[in-house]
Amino acid sequence: MVVQKIFSIDTIYIPDQFSNASRLIQDNFPALNLKEFSDDATNDTPTNTANFLSHAPPHNTNYHITIPIQGDTDNLEIPINSLIHYSFQSSSSSGYDYLNNPIIDNNNLLHVDILVYAWQFLNAVQSVLNNEVTGIIISPKATVAKSSVIYGPCIIEDNVTIDDFCKIVGPTYIGTNSFIGMSSLIRNSMLGVNTKIGFNCEIGKTYFEGHARISHQNVILDSIIGKNVWFGGYSGTANVLLDRKNVRYQIGDKLVDTGTDHFGAVVGNNCAIGASVIILPGRQVQSNTVIQAGTIVGKTNS
Repeated sequence: MVVQKIFSIDTIYIPDQFSNASRLIQDNFPALNLKEFSDDATNDTPTNTANFLSHAPPHNTNYHITIPIQGDTDNLEIPINSLIHYSFQSSSSSGYDYLNNPIIDNNNLLHVDILVYAWQFLNAVQSVLNNEVTGIIISPKATVAKSSVIYGPCIIEDNVTIDDFCKIVGPTYIGTNSFIGMSSLIRNSMLGVNTKIGFNCEIGKTYFEGHARISHQNVILDSIIGKNVWFGGYSGTANVLLDRKNVRYQIGDKLVDTGTDHFGAVVGNNCAIGASVIILPGRQVQSNTVIQAGTIVGKTNS
């Protein structure tokens, strides 16, 4: 949508293994032509005028690219795992890209942040919330208890129910058909559609894909929660190490420094987390995993 505001777009090419992205584009931009291609093929892939991802950036570096907006561009290739935004303000310099080149914010620049690692995605969620959620928008079809408090900008979609004595701290987004149980605190988070939060929970700086069921007395911080995830009561994701050092995240057989001292867990789709489970900082729970009650996840790797 951001690119469409700047360039005239006729056709979007999507790798054929990203069917969810294809459906998302079709649902939201039905007037655009959508073509899928195979990454293994060369004859059906669009000609590139800008191929931005020749190799992965260092794990603790943001992959930031700026593109001058100068008239029409015939073909523009941007990795699917990107956050795209633009600026029209003139300034001398706003920092450095992953190759240590100065980023000059001249007029009309398209910015592309490549999201390679989980913590970069979580940072991108916070960036979107801060930039896009700038006021209080509550659907007339939503129900917010009079005893609950809305503090700061937020978007609350259709058929959301916020029970008594809750506090919503912005910027926060709560998707359609979600439920926030009594006395819960939701802050700086993005909750996808049909997310159910039980009573007396704290959700902070966390992204929910949607269709999650979070029982009572849960604390979920600085985490990414996939689709159709269940958390039993008294469970949570820890986000800070006792020694206050940077959290490390397991990629393959290595523990990689995330560059931040606040990072929780990444929980894949269709997981079931039992009661009184603690997931230690920087842990990954693979999709379709069942964790028995009372487990401490990742204790041996802390």
